[in-house]
Amino acid sequence: MDFVYGQDSLEDRYDQVLVRYGEIGLKGKNRHVFEQQLVRNIEKALAGLSPRKIQRTYGRMFVPLAGDAREVLPRLGRVFGIVSLSPVVTVGRDLEEIKEWALQMAHGHKGSFRVDVRRSDKSFPMNSMEMNRLLGGHLLRANPDLHVDLEQPELTISVELRSEGTYIYSRTWPGPGGLPLGSSGRGILLLSGGIDSPVAGWLMMKRGLELLPLHFHSPPFTSDRSKEKVIDLCRILASYAGPISLHLCHFTEVQKAIYRDCPPDLGVILMRRMMMRIAAGLARERKAAAIVTGESLGQVASQTIESISVINAASPLPILRPLIGMDKEKIVELARTIGTYETSILPYDDCCTLFVPKHPEIRPRPSRVEEAEEALAIPELVQEALAKIEVIEVDG
Repeated sequence: MDFVYGQDSLEDRYDQVLVRYGEIGLKGKNRHVFEQQLVRNIEKALAGLSPRKIQRTYGRMFVPLAGDAREVLPRLGRVFGIVSLSPVVTVGRDLEEIKEWALQMAHGHKGSFRVDVRRSDKSFPMNSMEMNRLLGGHLLRANPDLHVDLEQPELTISVELRSEGTYIYSRTWPGPGGLPLGSSGRGILLLSGGIDSPVAGWLMMKRGLELLPLHFHSPPFTSDRSKEKVIDLCRILASYAGPISLHLCHFTEVQKAIYRDCPPDLGVILMRRMMMRIAAGLARERKAAAIVTGESLGQVASQTIESISVINAASPLPILRPLIGMDKEKIVELARTIGTYETSILPYDDCCTLFVPKHPEIRPRPSRVEEAEEALAIPELVQEALAKIEVIEVDG
């Protein structure tokens, strides 16, 4: 997301950021709960900068600026729940003042433009169409290098006439949208070092779910560099969410037991079932209500519908799979967009690539899987893994 101003001489004159949200506005009587969560998340995103009071109005929020738009805008652009944002100049209802600021917004511009006035304050003496004509005519008379293009203008000067003030701006940047983080509870994200799981985590954060990433590593078979890669992925997710508690689970003994005592073709399925049990145990400790994975239907042997069904049976919690219907091309596109792709493709193995059989079972029967698990001391293995979990606080 590019927040470059170029030669904008108004940069230090912007006094607020106008924040728009979308889905929150459909929440009816619970709307205020989501708005309050969004305000808390904005305050969290701006931590370390000058304190400021965020103003809530119907359908909008306003974040005061103190000449620090270059620092504030990129932080707000990663806050879930924000659909778009614009740095604005706040003026009163005086027509001459509005005309002067519109002219300043167009200063130095040569080419096409349009004026877009929105009047939510119906007490204002002129309606939107009248204001569009008034301001457009004023700009054309003052600047012969301008011409009107209502369809694809190079510059749009926007004016919002609201009861609490008049807001003038010429630039709008997108936010991630969705719901405010934390408004949908908490989940455990099974975070590997691959492409898919960070994208799955980002999508669930966009739906308001706070995440506790859980990474399974198997020293000495997996390296410290593999662990650092996962920390780097968490750091990228934390740039959207704020500090994240990464949980590192020592998985070596579980994998060795499966490899030693169980049929090789069921190794991946049994491993995934053990991961679900450990994740559910962590969820009980951390008061999480769901497990999130990066699985996509049919992508690998453990992601056939039969395998997914058998894996589900090992978890007492719902397993959320936001990528389930996406192809790899779409997942990669999202990974590039959110900034995780280049880290995900670094060539360090994780435990999911260990002990993979030549011919994995793709249509496992529940009865055969349960019979194979009789060779495992499941409660002991789960408790041992939970006891060895290491927690690392990761910030963006």
